[in-house]
Amino acid sequence: MRLASFKTAKGASYGAVTGNGIVDLRRHLGNQFPDLKALIAGNGFLQVNQYLSEAPDYKESDVTWLPVIPKPDKIVCVGLNYEEHRVETGRDKTENPALFLRLAESQVGHRQPILRPRESTHLDFEAEIALIIGKPGRRISEAESWEHIAGYSCYNDGSVRDWQRHTVQWTAGKNFARTGGFGPWLVTADEIPPHTVLELSCRLNGERMQHATTEMMIFKFPRLIAYISSFTTLAPGDVIVTGTPGGVGARRNPPLWMKPGDKVEVEIDKVGVLENGIAEG
Repeated sequence: MRLASFKTAKGASYGAVTGNGIVDLRRHLGNQFPDLKALIAGNGFLQVNQYLSEAPDYKESDVTWLPVIPKPDKIVCVGLNYEEHRVETGRDKTENPALFLRLAESQVGHRQPILRPRESTHLDFEAEIALIIGKPGRRISEAESWEHIAGYSCYNDGSVRDWQRHTVQWTAGKNFARTGGFGPWLVTADEIPPHTVLELSCRLNGERMQHATTEMMIFKFPRLIAYISSFTTLAPGDVIVTGTPGGVGARRNPPLWMKPGDKVEVEIDKVGVLENGIAEG
């Protein structure tokens, strides 16, 4: 099942993306679940099934895509989680994941422009797999971690590299408004069984820049969930952005930065393709 957040002239909504179009679930379930985060928190996936055969309310081209979860309580991002990327950055190995946080306003949805801020020309791409939390928990064991995943999505952890390097903290370069793509939808976890090997790619203007599989991760999904939930309670709708492979623009010779007019795509097999153009911010 593919679930997405979007807006139309009628306002913000969410729906099920089927082969024929989008079924507006807010129209059917809005009194109980006003948005996708509420649907996840209320364990409403079973109630969605009865509407999947309904005539679609919209074509995909009729909607403006929003980030899958427009306002998560937490967006926890993992740095240096593929060995190839760790090596290209020259960073030392660590016993635990390197984490940072993103703000909700730093996200855009599928086919919405990622903005290169006027403060910098060093806007980089980072293809990543996003986990969306479904079941809340604190101190979750690795063995139980799969039960807490509602679904999977594509993420472009767009990075303003010079601002990222102003200090040893990465926060500034990771949180310019509308620099990170999140979408196009959430694929529910029942369609991707635990330990499935996922393939991840990034294309810039049609040319492949990054490619890896989840087997190449240093810290796998269960370890990330267990580690993060050790210090904070994971809530429904929270997002864990699980790291990028090697091949980022900053580590190319010469460096390759995204610029207005470019198109960047993040593809995860079994999930879909997140597409964003680049515009001046």
